[in-house]
Amino acid sequence: MNRAPPLTQLQSTVEPTAASPSPSTSPKRSTAEARSLLATAWLRIRRSKIALLSLCVVVAIMLFAILGPLLSAMSGNDPFTSNTSPDVLDDLQTPGLPLPGYMYPSATHWLGVEPGLGRDLFARLAYGGQVSLTIALLSTAVSVVLGTVIGAAAGYFGGKTDAIISRIMDLFLAFPHLLLVLSLTPILQSRLRDTPLGQGSFLPMASLVIILGFFGWAYLARIVRGQVLSLREREFVEAARSFGASHLSVLFRQIIPNVMGVVLVYATMLIPTNISAEAALSFLGVGVKDPTPSWGQMLNAAQSGNWYLSDPWFLAVPGAMLIVTVLAFNLLGDAVRDALDPKASRH
Repeated sequence: MNRAPPLTQLQSTVEPTAASPSPSTSPKRSTAEARSLLATAWLRIRRSKIALLSLCVVVAIMLFAILGPLLSAMSGNDPFTSNTSPDVLDDLQTPGLPLPGYMYPSATHWLGVEPGLGRDLFARLAYGGQVSLTIALLSTAVSVVLGTVIGAAAGYFGGKTDAIISRIMDLFLAFPHLLLVLSLTPILQSRLRDTPLGQGSFLPMASLVIILGFFGWAYLARIVRGQVLSLREREFVEAARSFGASHLSVLFRQIIPNVMGVVLVYATMLIPTNISAEAALSFLGVGVKDPTPSWGQMLNAAQSGNWYLSDPWFLAVPGAMLIVTVLAFNLLGDAVRDALDPKASRH
């Protein structure tokens, strides 16, 4: 009869199998599980050529606007100095039209000069980028803060609070946005004129930031409210309440951080919308006004004297800049939305 092997032999047979790494604890698997949402999103963005290209264009445009004064100084020009001499502008057949050597890019004027006043187009484009992007970013920040806080409060507290806030959101969404902004911007500018915000070129910028930011929060608030309605019943929220956390602590430390993915996607989509809105308002004459440069104001100057008929380059420069900027931000917003999609594969 065969005898059972000693216990020591059984241990020596089992130990190598137990010591071998299992698939669930392999280094590759643990690294994938430890990857955060932002790290996963960045990995997906890096894999998309369109996303990387749009990100590079957005960064280049931001640097162009930030370094506007330095670049203008390198070109030897500024956005406010006029040059109406006959050596620059034609004063015979077409008064004010730049001569061929100044209408298009040259060594002295990198993008030519504008008709009528002969100011440098490159300098005005760079400084105008500062104004347009500042208005768009600040108004987006106002809308995002208001929409996130108000929408989270409506979804978390529910009841009468939710009903009142929801009706206010419906009211804001029902207004014709463009007509409302056109009518309220001059009124707000007259009110701000005697305040610190109404000094010089700050007046139109402050009024546009307030108007665009205040009337742009409702749609985000509705999205955040829908997310919070499901989040408020989750286990981590119940655990925070059971430990005695206040409603404000739960709202700002547990609820809002978990909707920041949605907020980030909406913000990237709202920035180009506000850039276009600033350009439209300045083009219609209620936004940034001369001599303060902005891309919309440059379009307004191109059409106000019908200069685009005799000098289409004057219209093409700010128009192309607007198209490239809005397109790059929209493509980047689409990439961020896809990268933060929880249904997408993380591997």
